[in-house]
Amino acid sequence: MKLALQTRLVGGFLTVILICGAIATLVGVRMVGRAIMNQAQDKVRLDLNSARVIYEQGMGSTREAVRHTAGRFFLQESLAAGDLTPVAANLETICRAEGLDFLTLAGEDGRVMMRPHGPGAEGELLWAMPVIRAAVSRKDAVVSTELAPHEALVKEGAALAERARIRVIDTPRAKPSPRREATSGLVWLAAAPVLDAEGRILAVLCGGRLLNRDETLVDKIKDTVYQGEIYAGKDEGTATIFQGDLRIATNVRTRDGERAIGTRVSEEVHDSVLVHGRPWIERAFVVHGWYVTAYEPIRNLAGDIIGMLYVGLLERRFADMRRRALWSFVGIAAGGAVLAVAVGFLLTRSLTRPVGELIGATREFAAGSMARRVRPNPATREIGELGSAFNAMAASIQERDERLRRRAQEEISKAERLAMIGRLAAGVAHELNNPLGGILLLGRLLLKKAPAESLERENLQRIARDAERCQAIVRGLLDFARRREPKPEPADMATLIEDSLALVENQAIFHNITIERQLQREPAQVLVDAGQIQQVFVNLVMNAAEAMNGKGTLRIRSEKSSQGRVNVSFRDTGCGIPPEDLDRLFEPFFTTKEVGRGTGLGLSISHGIVEAHGGTITVTSRVGEGTTFVVSLPAAGRRN
Repeated sequence: MKLALQTRLVGGFLTVILICGAIATLVGVRMVGRAIMNQAQDKVRLDLNSARVIYEQGMGSTREAVRHTAGRFFLQESLAAGDLTPVAANLETICRAEGLDFLTLAGEDGRVMMRPHGPGAEGELLWAMPVIRAAVSRKDAVVSTELAPHEALVKEGAALAERARIRVIDTPRAKPSPRREATSGLVWLAAAPVLDAEGRILAVLCGGRLLNRDETLVDKIKDTVYQGEIYAGKDEGTATIFQGDLRIATNVRTRDGERAIGTRVSEEVHDSVLVHGRPWIERAFVVHGWYVTAYEPIRNLAGDIIGMLYVGLLERRFADMRRRALWSFVGIAAGGAVLAVAVGFLLTRSLTRPVGELIGATREFAAGSMARRVRPNPATREIGELGSAFNAMAASIQERDERLRRRAQEEISKAERLAMIGRLAAGVAHELNNPLGGILLLGRLLLKKAPAESLERENLQRIARDAERCQAIVRGLLDFARRREPKPEPADMATLIEDSLALVENQAIFHNITIERQLQREPAQVLVDAGQIQQVFVNLVMNAAEAMNGKGTLRIRSEKSSQGRVNVSFRDTGCGIPPEDLDRLFEPFFTTKEVGRGTGLGLSISHGIVEAHGGTITVTSRVGEGTTFVVSLPAAGRRN
């Protein structure tokens, strides 16, 4: 389907803009999306740092509460007196006031001395031995996150053990597990030595706070870090404390709006954080949606991973930002496409209008209207140059056609003149031939009877010579007038040249002439009348020898052109031909030789022979430098 130039240009502009716009949109959205996600990940990384600070502050408060209680005078006095009866009530009061879930007094060996929530358990070995040993060795308060077994929680209070019990809920993308319930608890456990006045350890006070179902800590993290922001009806930021991979305290909500206690973390996060101990800071599936998350392991005093601390941002907000960026880029690309179409239409219109004018002028020119010209467009340099070039071409063609017309008229006139001369020459030759034959016959008879060395004999010889010369002129006239048709046969051009030279090069006039042959090595076949072409070559060689007065160089060169013609050039170093004589060189009876040395028919006859073979003969010359004749004949199989 052929399309107009304007349509093609506008379509090209639009295609380029759409492709560039699509690429820019994809790259831009990708870069913006990556920048948004990088920014989100940087934010959750900072949020995790803030959450860790709040978490450690909570642990520090637990430690300070236990350390402060261990330094109370009533505790030291009761231990010194060996009477712990008043201690239980005071520890119960302190436990409630400090927000602790339990306080237990034990000896240096870790055996229970007094437990306010579980009396009668004295003498048992306390479960928190690593923390107790650290407090005893340092003689200072120590705090750690520890995993309290169900039995230990039961001894601290049935309500505490029940609070730690969590039913495991099937969660999408979680690592498969047969576990259906968790009974142990994650505890901030602090231990502080009770010292006497001399600094001796009287006992060790252990206290802790159970994190299972403790909403205070995670809500404080959310309110401090995210300030309770809501997006699309959901909390923008969430925080969670994990016991292993199980959510034990969280403000992540289920679809029913309940806290997602008992749900589990995704498998990829489980493996990264709990198995390999590496923080996870990237997008992750949380319960039933995608969040930009940050997880880090929670370790006990021995360095074992027992849980995770998590903060996360709702990914939907960033997805909406990417979507808005995408539509912004699409809008910009669409606007650019519309603008490109408008600009392309105006631009192509300014280009196609002068092109259309050129097309119209070309059609008129092809129809024969040589006078048509176009106005050069000054607005566009190339189009203006094209218009100027068209005008110059039109003027040149018009001038050439006029010149060709004049030349054709001259050729027609010349051909008519030659034909008329030929007819006259034939008539004159026939009329003169018989009398000349009689003169020559009678002259020879008289010459036989004339005495030797007499004036009469000399006059008769002169009469015979002149009669023979007149007869040769008449014979040339007849050859010029008859112009018999050639009988072409295949022949090799190099052989024709060599045979022609063999006829003349032994003559005396060639003794001081050097003939240089530059003949084509490969055979060059032509379809010609060998005798006639040799006549042409002999005539040209003899003319060259006479032009050089028997001394100089004649270069003969043959070659096959790319147009399927065989060209033979004859270049002499003779006197040359004046420019005013070149146009008349092939006219009958025109000669540049001295009177009596030529008839003026040789080149005319040669010209006729070459033309009869479908060839051309041309001449170039410079006075004092020499003359070059070029005979061009069609190669065999290319006869015109």
